[in-house]
Amino acid sequence: MLDLKQFEIWFVTGSQDLYGEETLRQVDEHSRIISQFFDQKAEIPVRVIFKPVVKSTDEIHRICQDANVAENCIGIVTWMHTFSPAKMWIRGLQILQKPLLHLHTQYNRDIPWADIDMDFMNLNQSAHGDREFGFIMTRMRLNRKVVVGHWQQNDVIGAIADWSRVAAARHDMKGAKFARFGDNMRQVAVTDGDKVAAEMAFGFSVNTYAVGDLVSVINQVSDEAVNLLTEEYENSYSLVASLHNGGEKHTALRDAARIELGMKHFLEEGGFKGYTNTFEDLYGMKQLPGIGSQRLMAAGYGYAGEGDWKTSAMVRALKVMGSGLPGGNSFMEDYTYHFNPTNNLVLGSHMLEICPSIAAGKPSCEIHALGIGGKEDPVRLVFNALAGPAINVSLIDMGNRFRILVNEVEAVTVEEALPKLPVARALWKPAPDMKTACAAWIYAGGAHHTVYSQNLTTEHMETFAEMMGVELVVIDQDTKLRQFKNELRWSEAYYK
Repeated sequence: MLDLKQFEIWFVTGSQDLYGEETLRQVDEHSRIISQFFDQKAEIPVRVIFKPVVKSTDEIHRICQDANVAENCIGIVTWMHTFSPAKMWIRGLQILQKPLLHLHTQYNRDIPWADIDMDFMNLNQSAHGDREFGFIMTRMRLNRKVVVGHWQQNDVIGAIADWSRVAAARHDMKGAKFARFGDNMRQVAVTDGDKVAAEMAFGFSVNTYAVGDLVSVINQVSDEAVNLLTEEYENSYSLVASLHNGGEKHTALRDAARIELGMKHFLEEGGFKGYTNTFEDLYGMKQLPGIGSQRLMAAGYGYAGEGDWKTSAMVRALKVMGSGLPGGNSFMEDYTYHFNPTNNLVLGSHMLEICPSIAAGKPSCEIHALGIGGKEDPVRLVFNALAGPAINVSLIDMGNRFRILVNEVEAVTVEEALPKLPVARALWKPAPDMKTACAAWIYAGGAHHTVYSQNLTTEHMETFAEMMGVELVVIDQDTKLRQFKNELRWSEAYYK
C-alpha cells in the first residue's frame, strides 16, 4: 500500500488589507482551525497544511511559486473568507502548476439570527467573496474543483478526500517512468500510441528495454532469495500439490519466483512505477511472468499486457488514488459475453495477469499450460473477483488528444465452478445495459484492455481528466446511444 501521508495540500485563504488588523486576525484564526480540522480527519489521506492568509498580489504570487516548487505539495485548497478582489489573483493563478480545489464554505454553519450585525457581515463574506474568485478562474479558463458546503459536513470532507487522492495520482504520474520489455503486440492498434504526446499530456515517460537485459537480472537472483519467496507463496496462497516442495512442478514455482524477483529488482533499480511486456517478445525467459506480474501489481506497480503502456500507466494511477481504501484495482480485459436474454453478463479476465487485490477470497496458486507464447507452463494465481460496484477505465490515443473512457458496472458473484478456466476472473453487468454499454464503448473507440476498479468512482476519473486537461467520456445508467453519439461528435468539434 502506498503511503499518501507523504503528500500535502496547502490551505490558502484569501482576503485583503481593507478590513483591518482585528478582522484579519480572525480570518487567520478561522483558517487555521479549518485546516487543522481537515488535517486530523482520517478520511483525507494526505496532510493538510495551513498557510497564512494572503492579502495582496505579491503574497498570492509568492504562495503559488512556493507551491510549485514544494516537492510534497500536490495541490492547494482556496477559500475566500472575506472579499478578495480577484485581479490580485491573476499573476499567481497564471503561474500555478498544481491542482486547485475551490472550497466554497463559511466558518459558521448557521446565521446567528439574534446577534448578527455589520461586524459579522464584514467578517463572513464568502457567499460573495468566493463568487468573485470563481469569476476570475472562469475568465482565465482554468480547470479546478469546486466543493460547496459547511467544512464540517461529511460530504465536504469526502469531496476533499477524493480530490486529494486524484491530486496524489497526478503528482505521482509527473516524471514517472514505465518500462516496455520488447515492443507492442504485432499489428495491434489500440495498445500502441504516441508516447511523446503522452509525456506532454500526463508527464510520464515510456521507453523500451531489451528482454535480454531483464533476463540477465533474473539469472542473477540468488537461490536463497528464491527459497524465501517460494515460502511466502506457500504461506500466502493455496498451492496445488504439484507446486509444493518435492512436487513434480516445484521447479516451475522456483522459476516463477526467480522471474518475479528479477523483475522487481529491475524496476526498483531503474526507478520505474510500472511496466508492460508481450508474450511475443520474451526471449530467454522460461515462462511468462504470471504470478510475478500479479504480485507486482498488488504491490502498487502499473502493469498491462501486450505492450499496452497506456493501460499500465493508468493501473498505477488508480493504484495511487485507491491506496488505503477497501477493494483493489487491476489490469483487466473484456474476454467473453453471456448473452442470456434475462441475465446479460461480461466475463473479464486475461491470460494470467489479474491483480489479487480484487480477489473475493484466498487465491489458489496453480500451474497450467497456456497454449500461447511457446513457453513452459506458467504459474499463476486463480480466484474470483469480489462482487459490488466497480468501474472499467480505458485510456485511448485519439490522435489529436487523449480520451479517458469510463463504464460503470456492477460485479456479481461467480456462481459457476469454471473448473477448466485456470485464470483469475471477474463477472459484471455493465450500465445501463449490455447492448447500450457495448455499443457505446465501441463507438467511443474504447480498448479491449481496461483498469478495473472496485474502490474508485466516475467522479475520481472526472477530476483526474480535468486535472490532466484531457477528454472524459462516461457510460452509466443515464446513457442513451443517440445522445452519446452526439456527445462524441460535439467533442470532435471542441477538440478540433
